[in-house]
Amino acid sequence: MGHLAAKDLYGELGRKADGLHVRAPGNETFLQILKELYSAEEADVVVKMPYVFSSLERISALTGIEKGSLERILDGLSLKGLVIDFDLGGGRKYMPSPLVIGIFEFTMMRTDGGVDFDRVAPLFRTYMDEGAFYRANFGAETRVSFARALPHEEALAEHVEVLDYEKAANLVDEAGTIGVGLCSCRHKKEHAGEERCDVPLETCTVLGKAARYLIKNRMAREIPKAEMHDVLARSRERGLVLAADNVQKRPMFICHCCACCCGILDGLNKHGLPTTLVTSSFLPKRDADKCIGCSKCAKACHVHAMRAPPAPDPGVRGAAPALDESFCIGCGVCVLKCPAGALELVRRPQQVLHPATTFERVILQCLEGGTLQNQIFDNPESLTQDAMRGLIGGFLRLPAVKKALMSDLLRSTFLRTMAAGVSFLGKGYLHEL
Repeated sequence: MGHLAAKDLYGELGRKADGLHVRAPGNETFLQILKELYSAEEADVVVKMPYVFSSLERISALTGIEKGSLERILDGLSLKGLVIDFDLGGGRKYMPSPLVIGIFEFTMMRTDGGVDFDRVAPLFRTYMDEGAFYRANFGAETRVSFARALPHEEALAEHVEVLDYEKAANLVDEAGTIGVGLCSCRHKKEHAGEERCDVPLETCTVLGKAARYLIKNRMAREIPKAEMHDVLARSRERGLVLAADNVQKRPMFICHCCACCCGILDGLNKHGLPTTLVTSSFLPKRDADKCIGCSKCAKACHVHAMRAPPAPDPGVRGAAPALDESFCIGCGVCVLKCPAGALELVRRPQQVLHPATTFERVILQCLEGGTLQNQIFDNPESLTQDAMRGLIGGFLRLPAVKKALMSDLLRSTFLRTMAAGVSFLGKGYLHEL
């Protein structure tokens, strides 16, 4: 292993993580996290792995590691949540876990006793609180985050049309496999020495391929759909925000979020970045005649989008809280908590961008984040591909190019071209995501 120490191994690992579809800006805290979680042998393998899902045979050819030894290392990384292994294209494929959803969540969801939470949780807290992660991923022009708010169905107006992918209950009913595990955000807070809310730790919901991955690697337990519907009902009663991954087809998770613990909501509340969570397609509408001015809707809002006016004199009816639509995520919690029935969710006037699949979401995230070249030329061990990453990456990072490809006019054509290119390169299995 002496050759591993001869280079800046963990620095390279940090740069590899930063080059995935979710950026992970490097600093001393992030370096400490990586050293705590990865052995030198594991770090070396991840640095040499392709950026996208690849077969054991391809990874072996690129890393020069014999398949039997490599499979042992990758299995260990999967158990730790540091590599994701999915069944794609009729066989097992592996890719490095991004920081989110990935390294952070899967580490804090582990139940195998192989991680020192009291050491790791404060490091994650410090790294996230420093804010570089949020600023790198959720700028003012960002349109595609990894998560979107789901409206509570009970908050929707009777006449409003709701699509299947906008209903939490429908996501559960359509999932082939369902799992539930520890909420990484609440678990982090508990081990970082901070007081957390009384929401049960076991709330993180995973669906489909993600559920099978986490159940297999002992980070979640499989549950029947009836139990999952009970979990949704519990979250509704507690007034939690439901957030799913930002796709229309084959979603893989549902989070049950609170302002006091949730890392996603911290992006809005602590760092002032409303693009951290893509809104639902709905906004609350108030019936002024029914409103009693109690401001319970404002107290229930997890992102302070509903703001109560100053308290009136005793015996005087209060004014209705004002809604900041630029911060409203369309979750419907305020509607659920209105005792007068004065609020309901209606369709937003502007269209919200929810990518069709995980493949499309990752492509668009990489375009916005400046890492799309790594998805196209995914072999980090090739000097030729390294040169192409530099050339194409510089072009794709041009603001005019990025804006054009993300536009409503060109986005669909761009995604179709990327899909055709992936299939041409023999990676059509990525369309299963």
